[in-house]
Amino acid sequence: MSRKSAKISYWVATGLVSLVYLGGATFYITAHDMVAGMYEGILKFPTYIIWPLAILKIVAVVVLLWRPSTFLSDFAYAAMFWHLLLAASAHLAAGDLGWPPAIVAWLALIVSFLTQNRAREKKSPYGNLLNSTA
Repeated sequence: MSRKSAKISYWVATGLVSLVYLGGATFYITAHDMVAGMYEGILKFPTYIIWPLAILKIVAVVVLLWRPSTFLSDFAYAAMFWHLLLAASAHLAAGDLGWPPAIVAWLALIVSFLTQNRAREKKSPYGNLLNSTA
């Protein structure tokens, strides 16, 4: 993969993840009562986690795009990886259709992580998985 195509892949994938997370946070904030109803009724989750999730989704996007340190961005990648995987499994277990966006965002997050060192100036010590030899 050329550097140019890696940069394009990185920014498209990172942009998609960012849009999903900012859209989710906006939905959590603007339609809190409806989200609380879904959390209680469909997912069987406590509603007190809605506000912290909304805030953390925004923080994660800021960290990925601003990248103040590679430690924080790698931490955000890890948190988002597990959040999206668990979100998809929760929606699948509940039998609702919330899982496809989580899977698409999860795959985009993986692409973003794997191409980050080819696109960004600050290199992650863990971002060279595609370049390592086994």
